[in-house]
Amino acid sequence: MPEGAAIVLENLTKRYPGHPESAVDSVSMEIKAGETVILVGPSGCGKSTTLKMINRLIEPTSGRIRINDEDVTDIDPVKLRRKIGYAIQSSGLFPHMTVAENIALVPKMVGWSKARVKDRVEEMLDLVGLDPREFHGRYPRQLSGGQQQRVGVARALAADPPVLLMDEPFGAVDPITRDHLQDELIRLQHELHKTIVFVTHDFDEAIKLGDRIAVLRERSHIAQFDTPEAILTNPVDDFVSGFVGAGAALKRLNLTRVRDVGIADFPTASVDDTLQSVFDRLRGTNTNELLLLDRRGRPYKWLRRGDLMRAKGSLARAGTMVQDTVTMDATLRDALEAVLLDSSGRVAVTGRRGDFIGVVDMETLMNSVHEMLEADRLNAIEHHHDLEETRAPQTRSEQEDAGGEPGERA
Repeated sequence: MPEGAAIVLENLTKRYPGHPESAVDSVSMEIKAGETVILVGPSGCGKSTTLKMINRLIEPTSGRIRINDEDVTDIDPVKLRRKIGYAIQSSGLFPHMTVAENIALVPKMVGWSKARVKDRVEEMLDLVGLDPREFHGRYPRQLSGGQQQRVGVARALAADPPVLLMDEPFGAVDPITRDHLQDELIRLQHELHKTIVFVTHDFDEAIKLGDRIAVLRERSHIAQFDTPEAILTNPVDDFVSGFVGAGAALKRLNLTRVRDVGIADFPTASVDDTLQSVFDRLRGTNTNELLLLDRRGRPYKWLRRGDLMRAKGSLARAGTMVQDTVTMDATLRDALEAVLLDSSGRVAVTGRRGDFIGVVDMETLMNSVHEMLEADRLNAIEHHHDLEETRAPQTRSEQEDAGGEPGERA
């Protein structure tokens, strides 16, 4: 499976007739193969225009685009677009086509055989966590917003392009679905290693998804192009600081994943179990609570011993519904929010199809936060000492130039 391709933008400019200033002014940027780069900036700064020039949905006025050292500025734009995946807000699926037909669109255009296209559709649905048997023949209107976005990503990746362009693809869904879609993209990128260029106005999303972030001013002038950690800890100027906003230390919670902290086992039962067998399981553990899973092994309800006493013979009447779950690729911030929303003091961690893996509790998350804040404090002290050391020699040389020894006054 082809992995990502390096992208180089050289003095890329877009001017529209009748406008005195360029919409995008002489942007130069190098993006490494397999890297996720986020373009973030205020509304109207030209980030979407810059993105669309890469696949020439918008033609550059001047400048060059090179993908894996091939200058694509002068080749057939239709052929170029078939080699570049493209996912947009609200999925952009064709409403008159089934899910399978939407995903098969580009592979058919580039001449894949029927058998290969059929296999690819199933592979893509499985890849984005949708059961091919359930979703193959559905139409976009029969899907939730989150499912539509998953199909949109599957379609963008169907012909196995080395480059994936994403223009605010998760901007039109609710916050919980958005978190899960972001986690899904992180998981996909771990597997596929594509080159992803992603536009967003949400700095938290940029921190969570990006290997590097390009913070753009007006006309896509690059204010800072660096790793999320570097931008959070060392913004180059007030413009970037304003974009980072308050609470930079807390925003760093978006840099650590649930997979990096302790995921604990937790006793479970199935909705098909009898009430007596659940009682027996609780009796055999040192806990007063277990997690009830549905028939697909997904978190369903938290069950306490007292809930079972009040169940009147039926598990369906017992327990508290699971409000939210997180995946292994969720951030500590996602996990903290989920724990705070759930009265159980913990959050269930799930796999690709929502299957239960384990739990993360508040104590584990808070320990991770304290470790991160302590590391930031030590880094700040070290940085301060480095500054003092660089200043001291300059002061001595200045005094010596003035004709005296350090510390002497005329």
